[in-house]
Amino acid sequence: MPEKILVVDDEPTLRETLAYNLENAGYDVITAADGPAALESARADSPDLVILDIMLPGMDGFEVCRILRKEMTTPVLMLTARDDEIDRVVGLEVGADDYLTKPFSMRELLARVKAMLRRVRLIREEIDSEGTLPSKKIITFDDLVINLDRHEISLSGQPLALKPKEYELLVFLTQHRGHVLSREKILETVWGWEYIGDSRTVDVHIRWLREKVEVDPASPTRIITIRGVGYRFEG
Repeated sequence: MPEKILVVDDEPTLRETLAYNLENAGYDVITAADGPAALESARADSPDLVILDIMLPGMDGFEVCRILRKEMTTPVLMLTARDDEIDRVVGLEVGADDYLTKPFSMRELLARVKAMLRRVRLIREEIDSEGTLPSKKIITFDDLVINLDRHEISLSGQPLALKPKEYELLVFLTQHRGHVLSREKILETVWGWEYIGDSRTVDVHIRWLREKVEVDPASPTRIITIRGVGYRFEG
């Protein structure tokens, strides 16, 4: 069955253009013109991906994304009319997986959609092939404990509240401890962007992680910056 994409934008022309191009690419498309309608459609239709504009009537895209992230793990691609870093950072904070600044090329949007959905398929295929999630695994680094089976992380015996992407990023870093990982590799694996995304996204999430797992985030001893390359986890 074709994958289902929910397009949320209050501009009729752009909404119809997106739907037309996505349908031509083989996707099943549903649309919404405001925030409340977007939530209603997401809950009723269970889309595989949500393309969400920030500026919406009734409820802005940030709030829609925040609510969606509490209720489901559906990837969200946010659209912003401004090339504003604040918009991008806030979008990431509320749980968006990727973003595009208007105006954008349809080719770029389709490439990002394809990459994001491919990552979702790979996860589902892994679960289907096993019949369940991978067997219980616990990764321990001194007082940092990662329980992959329970999807939980604790530090000094206290649970850490991590956003979904923070959790995935930390797991990826720890599973490759001692190895230098480039920003591009991290983007490709954790976000599934295949070198399309902005590498500053990685830096933002690394900063958030350090605030939670480092004794002194300004002088990290676990997540080390390799200047000009990327990051290395020391365990």
